[in-house]
This record gives sequence, structure tokens and C-alpha cells, in this order.
Amino acid sequence: MRKNSIFTVLSFLFIIIVIGKLVIVAQAPITGTWTANTRDEKDGKINLNLERRSTNGSGHNQMGKSYDYSELQGLSANPNGKVSFRLVREAGNIDFQGEFVNGRGAGTFTYTPNSGFFDAMRGRGFDFSKSTNKRGDEDVSDKMFAAAALNVTTALADDLLAANFGKLDVDDLFKAAIFNIDGKFMAEMKSTGFPNLGMEDLVKARIFKIDADYVRQIHDMGFENQDFEGLVKFRIFKVTPEFLSELKSQGFSDISPEEVVKFRIFNIDADFIRKAKAEDPNVTVEQMVQMKIGVRRRSDN
Repeated sequence: MRKNSIFTVLSFLFIIIVIGKLVIVAQAPITGTWTANTRDEKDGKINLNLERRSTNGSGHNQMGKSYDYSELQGLSANPNGKVSFRLVREAGNIDFQGEFVNGRGAGTFTYTPNSGFFDAMRGRGFDFSKSTNKRGDEDVSDKMFAAAALNVTTALADDLLAANFGKLDVDDLFKAAIFNIDGKFMAEMKSTGFPNLGMEDLVKARIFKIDADYVRQIHDMGFENQDFEGLVKFRIFKVTPEFLSELKSQGFSDISPEEVVKFRIFNIDADFIRKAKAEDPNVTVEQMVQMKIGVRRRSDN
């Protein structure tokens, strides 16, 4: 009985130590250096490059992100001289010190985590203390810092959970913040005939600029049964609704997505099709591909 009591006490103390360690890590500040070049500004934003040593000592981490000046308290457009500004986030604040000279800035930063954010996220099922990679070398503070820099919020977490995205982890939150994926975007994609897209699919959609309007345009061109990966291929090879319209005007209204992609790969446009069909009204897609790569002459039958 006494042995069991000792074991219970030791187990309880271990739990206290572990939880205490997590809270301490989550509250520990992170320091690093930053650089910026206002000459590279686009759309009124400034790009900050942040570099820090990983809190577990595994190496250096770099992150580059563009921010509106309105997000950086204390920093005005076209800064010059000594500067001190702050990025205020739900996951904590990042304070910057440094100097701008001739459009180039550099200095140091300190990130102070908000332990309340850590607890709020864990209560929603997003545990920043869990490793999400195979190496297991992630640290709570590193992920908290990324959440602050990327503006991961509890509102975003609530939105994704309400949209029934399925099982999500902390990395999915980061992806959603980076690629501007929210419940509205998911609902729009569902409404166009893709009810089962996961986070990785939605990331692809953002990367290749596949939205509900693009899907509807493709469907209107007669490809209503096109699957999602087919749309990705269309975007990779720059298949636009205008290009599909050109093909239809040349009599190719009943071709497969693979054949459409071939047209783009081999740069077969409406003008080339007209010339090929003038010589052979029954010319096939494969024959035009052969013409393009020089293994079949147009005069061949």
C-alpha cells in the first residue's frame, strides 16, 4: 500500500514537472536578428526576414514574410535611422530594434510568448507541445513564435473546426495561415463539386490559383466531370477558359483533359490547328503532336 502511495506521489510530481516545463518554455522569450529592404516593397508592404537559433539548439531558423505597415506598431513607411517597433499578435508580441540606412534595415528582435494562447489552443485540440514531425525535434517556443509571425489565431482555429475540415494538427493551422485557407474557401470549393478536399488539396488550390470561379468556368467549357488533380494539371500547364474556348472553336469540343494538356505542352494553338486541319480535316491530336516534334510532316497522310 505504501509502495503504491509513493508511486502515485511520484507520478503526480512528474506530471507537475512536465506541465511546468511546458509553461516555462511557452513563456521563455526568443531572440534573433532581422533584415529588411524597403526598395523591394510591393503593394505598400515591407518584407521582414527573421533569423533565430532554434530553442533546442538544432540549428538556425529563417522566416521571411511581408507585413502591412499598419501591423507594425511604431514603424512608418520609408523608415530611416534608428527604429523601434512591435508586431502584436494573439500568440505573443515581437519587439524589434534596429536601424534603416538607404532603404536597408537590420537589427535584433525579442519574441515574448502569450501562455494564454498556448492554453487556448490546447483546449481546442491543437497541442503545441506535441511534435508534428518524424524527428521529434520541435520545441513549443519555436511553434509559438511561428504562430505569432504567421498570425495564427484562435479565431482561425475555430473557423476551421466549424467548417468540418476533419482531423487537423498545428501544422495545418500554419498552412491555413500561410495560404489564406478558411472555412469560406472550403465551402466554396465544396459547392463546386469537391466535398472531400483535405488541407493538402486546399493548399494546392491556393498555390495553383484554383478557386470556385475557375472551377465553374472549366465546367462551363464541358469539363464538368474533371477531377481535382485534373484541375491542378490544367493550372500547371496554364489551361485557361479562353484556351478551351479556342479549342472548341476549332472543333475540339469532345477531347480528354490529357489531350488538352498535350495542346499546352506542345504549344498547339488555334492558328496551328487551323493550318493542320486545312491539310487534313481529320487530323488527330496525336498527329498534331507529331507535327510539332518533327516526326510527322504536315503533308503526310
